[in-house]
Amino acid sequence: MALAAGRRVPARALLYAGARLGRTQVMGGGGDGARRFANHQVLVEPDAATGVAVMKLRNPPVNSLSLELLTEFVISLEKLENDKTFRGVIITSDRPGIFSAGLDLTEMCGKNPAHYAEYWKAVQELWLRLYPSNLVLVAAINGASPAGGCLMSLACDYRILADNPKYVIGLNETLLGIIAPFWFKDTLVNTIGHRASERALQLGLLFPPAEALQVGMVDQVVPEDQVQSTALSVMSQWMAIPGPF
Repeated sequence: MALAAGRRVPARALLYAGARLGRTQVMGGGGDGARRFANHQVLVEPDAATGVAVMKLRNPPVNSLSLELLTEFVISLEKLENDKTFRGVIITSDRPGIFSAGLDLTEMCGKNPAHYAEYWKAVQELWLRLYPSNLVLVAAINGASPAGGCLMSLACDYRILADNPKYVIGLNETLLGIIAPFWFKDTLVNTIGHRASERALQLGLLFPPAEALQVGMVDQVVPEDQVQSTALSVMSQWMAIPGPF
């Protein structure tokens, strides 16, 4: 996100970052950022004229945050950050109905310790790339967004959720017998406050759109067919502010 006063990465999170960010990979699209480029699980649609790119998650069936998706996402976002043509990114799903189901549990069982370390480092790198990003990040949440999907949204500057009672959002790790890491918790506290976060984390609450808006987890709830257009409209407000941020 474009950093504002009071919105900083908790210093202790950096102690657990593992390897430094900065992977590089050659991807299609050229140097002008005008053409779309894609990996297997992330599609990037850059618009050099507006300085805004759309990043779409596409890991069927539920956009689980696999190691491959996490790696591709971080590399793609880094590519946009390094291209001074772009000042904003809209994050959404290529599969309406599901934004992201969160962490890929198949990456967290039946593997060896080295794989677990690599996967968890990739999860941390995702957050460390999103939360302090100098790009304006708008989450266009066009489907359910539990757990890790919610974390991605919370790391953005603005969140727009489609008005469908099935499209719930929240950090529901406790319902799976998992304790949300402190940096998940801190990000939620920064968004909805301490007491609301405490209750939500303890009970693993998933908020439908109206409740998510009321508690402050999202900034707007709009009809499903207006999520993308609203994201572009919101983004234009940031683009009107002199940059870089």
